[in-house]
Amino acid sequence: MKKLRNLKALLLVIVAAVALEVTALVQFYFSQQGLREEAKLRAESELNATSFEIMDIIDQAEAAVRNSVWIAQWCLDFPDSLERVCERIVSDNPVVAGSTVALVPGYRADRPLFSPYVCREPDGSLKALSLATAEYDYPSQEWFVRPLVQGEGYWSEPYVDEGGGEMLMTTFSFPIRDAKGTQAAVLTADISLEWLKELMGRIKVYPNAYCTVSSREGHMLISPSATQDPKSLVFDTTVERTGWTISLVIPESDIFGVLRRVGTIVGILQLLGLLMIILMLQSFVRGERRFRELDKQRERIAGELQIATGIQMSMVPKTFPPFPERHDLDMAATIVPAKEVGGDLYDFFIRDEKLFFCVGDVSGKGVPAALVMAVTRTTFRNLSAQEDSPGRIVQAMNDNLSSMNESNMFVTFFCGVLDLANGHLRYCNAGHNPPYTLTNVIKPLPVEPNLPLGIMGGYEFKEQEMPFRYDDAIFLYTDGLTEAENAAHEQFGEVRMEKNLHGRKSAQAHLDVIKKDVQAFVGDAPQSDDLTILFIHYVPCSHRLVLKNSVDQISLLPAFVQEAVKASKLNSELEGSLNLALEEAVTNVVLYAYPEGTEGDVIVDAAVTDKALTFTITDTGKPFDPTARPDVDINAGVEDRPIGGLGIHLVRQIMDDVRYERRGNKNVLIITKKY
Repeated sequence: MKKLRNLKALLLVIVAAVALEVTALVQFYFSQQGLREEAKLRAESELNATSFEIMDIIDQAEAAVRNSVWIAQWCLDFPDSLERVCERIVSDNPVVAGSTVALVPGYRADRPLFSPYVCREPDGSLKALSLATAEYDYPSQEWFVRPLVQGEGYWSEPYVDEGGGEMLMTTFSFPIRDAKGTQAAVLTADISLEWLKELMGRIKVYPNAYCTVSSREGHMLISPSATQDPKSLVFDTTVERTGWTISLVIPESDIFGVLRRVGTIVGILQLLGLLMIILMLQSFVRGERRFRELDKQRERIAGELQIATGIQMSMVPKTFPPFPERHDLDMAATIVPAKEVGGDLYDFFIRDEKLFFCVGDVSGKGVPAALVMAVTRTTFRNLSAQEDSPGRIVQAMNDNLSSMNESNMFVTFFCGVLDLANGHLRYCNAGHNPPYTLTNVIKPLPVEPNLPLGIMGGYEFKEQEMPFRYDDAIFLYTDGLTEAENAAHEQFGEVRMEKNLHGRKSAQAHLDVIKKDVQAFVGDAPQSDDLTILFIHYVPCSHRLVLKNSVDQISLLPAFVQEAVKASKLNSELEGSLNLALEEAVTNVVLYAYPEGTEGDVIVDAAVTDKALTFTITDTGKPFDPTARPDVDINAGVEDRPIGGLGIHLVRQIMDDVRYERRGNKNVLIITKKY
């Protein structure tokens, strides 16, 4: 048995040695790849920068020629002036070493061959000469022939200009046409390539790296005279328009030399490490079983907690908007446990046009709190399925939890019932944080100081109520929000929370803003308590009346206006004038929107907000904008006023805002009376 253990230990040492060697090889390989990639990036960066420098010279030379084309065209009738054009190009552009205007042979009978040339001398002075000689034969030169054939600007192959500039150069040539469109001459700019040698010499990304430059035809323009390392990496880039290829050659010894030296040191260290492994092996074998058993236990606990988290989260609504078929509620909620499972809860559902909702916080954390949370939520669902009074629901929940509370845990709880038909809110608070109401002001909801659930059976809980109007909202939360702490142990607090509630936003937008602010405040500090938020925004549908395009339907408007005024903050004394304005607007639609003998609908909506009462009149008749008519001059005589217009004038006098929109195939007239 001992032999077997020793054999296993020896095998483990061998495996470890092989693993170390493989690790070293893998590290060496990836390090080599990293250095290769670094060399590539450095080479590309240097080549791009060099290419930009070359292109700057190229662009200057091209610009000098292109900007002088019109002058050369104008001087075609005065050939003796062409030398001045060349002189101007050379003197005004330091990058240009020489320039000529070479006439097409036979273009002028008096000048069969004509090519004045101006170049810069070493001392900076300008020298003028003629290229129209038998020895030079400019009509056969590449810089002359190619632009005429191609009909556009052309950069020549680099060449030694014997008889002209007497230097290694390249030439940009541009064909010139006369006023009749006939090719008349070629205008050029020469640039010396001496600066290119200097530029290539400045590239030193690595100590022994060097550059070569070849032309578009493959002729080598610049090549080092030193002995070249056969093991090298080569990186290329092409200069636009000239076709030159710049190659950066980097010897591998420059790139990988340090890595190879480090590899030798690493090999020695690996041997030392192997010796340490042998010494640690025996201790490792003894502890292996113990650690394996602990890992199994941790995995089992983690799996059970994961299942518990899934079960707990499945007990609270998570789909928002929760009632997509309804338009009178905008809701959002979130729950963030401090551990895998927590003791916070929220729940809501609709029964008999009433919204039942609750938020609770179980004392303690972890699995015990999660179990109490599950019992509390189930009890709330069972009781509120048949009971409408939040006071009686909370009282029954308290008796139920108190009877089985051997662990002395309690639950702070808020229960509310919102009648969606009339906005009447009834609620009962059991020791929970007072929710905030968002009406015309933002303030805590007045709550009775009832005991939390589970402390004392038979306790009588007091129920409260308040009216909810259009656009009112209620914000419920647990103390994990206000007591969230940052690294300095400062709490988020109610002031910061209330600040985030200002401004009308959707329920989800409110939650997102608060969560983001809490996360920014807490930073990297660990979460100290479960955090739960529930936001309920009450936006009941506006009043609606559907009429037929018949005059006898107008009699239905007074009752509709009366209902809308009652729901608003307007004085009932305005009811008559509002009814008159609405009758004028609706009568206009009834009489004129639809063709005679055609039946159609006229839909009137009344929306009540905290600032105004708005009537919206919609029809699918022919397009007509009553607001487009000019104001009526009521002081003019009857015979001087055009027919019509008094109705919309009356509406404008009564209402504060009158707007018309054409939405698809619908006429929409919106009239508003502000408070």
